[in-house]
Amino acid sequence: MKHYQPEFKADAVALYRSRPGVTIAQIAADLGVNSETLRNWIRIDDRRRGTAPAAKPTARPAAGDPADPAEAVAAENAALRRRVRELEEERDILRKAARYIAGETRW
Repeated sequence: MKHYQPEFKADAVALYRSRPGVTIAQIAADLGVNSETLRNWIRIDDRRRGTAPAAKPTARPAAGDPADPAEAVAAENAALRRRVRELEEERDILRKAARYIAGETRW
């Protein structure tokens, strides 16, 4: 049985939550972990947060466009900032994974 660092687990859960529309199986395959392992990490995080199981954020609010153009710009800026944050998290996770894999391949 493999043991993963808590940081890796947290990063994997964050990656799943930051990518709406992507399945657990896809994220698990990208990270090289079993999909059930990732699913368990997500469940544990849900319990820790006190949220409903499989609560995944949506990419955009369900409501229509704001009536005020300034609100629309503010909403778009907020969405873009979230996306930048998600991409930075994904980049950091990939860097950590690359370092982890590189460390395992050394004799």
